[in-house]
Amino acid sequence: MRFSRKAARWALLISVFVPFLMLLLIGTALADVPRASLKYKRDLIRTARYVWGLDAPIAVLAAQIQQESAWNKNARSIYASGLTQFTPLTADWISKMHPHDLGEAAPLSPRWALRAQSIYMRQLYRSTDAASECDGMWMALWKYNGGAGWVRRDQRLAKKNGADVRVALEVEPYNAGRAPAFFKENRDYPRKILLRWQPRYAVWGGVIECQTK
Repeated sequence: MRFSRKAARWALLISVFVPFLMLLLIGTALADVPRASLKYKRDLIRTARYVWGLDAPIAVLAAQIQQESAWNKNARSIYASGLTQFTPLTADWISKMHPHDLGEAAPLSPRWALRAQSIYMRQLYRSTDAASECDGMWMALWKYNGGAGWVRRDQRLAKKNGADVRVALEVEPYNAGRAPAFFKENRDYPRKILLRWQPRYAVWGGVIECQTK
């Protein structure tokens, strides 16, 4: 009889504690991301899976938006605008490349920006010959930030010096001619997205694991 009372107390404790713990964990996860991101979470996941498939790198794309605009749909800089900070030239180019999916360029439209980001990042990722999933995404992010042409030039320089151009960290030190400030921004870009911001969005799914020395 004593055992059954003890078991009943434990059952009661668990029934109260477990839901509380779950709410606490959910609340903590939500607290780690900006409130503004929750407005676009569903659209981002749906769009990413439509473009990439069920294994879409959702956490990476969310982290990229965090870095680009902090989820401000009206964000503007000297060069770019919108959630995903497309430049006018890139916005027009990607729209012409994918007229059925994107129509006219509209970087200040969140729906357009999310779809264009997924399409462009998938295109950059798939065109990258890399040693691993992390290396591929790392270099795709370099391309998004600074242009694919610069990444190719950096790779050629790295290759001349004996580096493995399929490994992002072996290419990282080589600058084929960019100004120091632009080069530093480009090299920091994937580090901020994959290492700093991505863990905050891990609960959204589609994490790409990266380990650096």
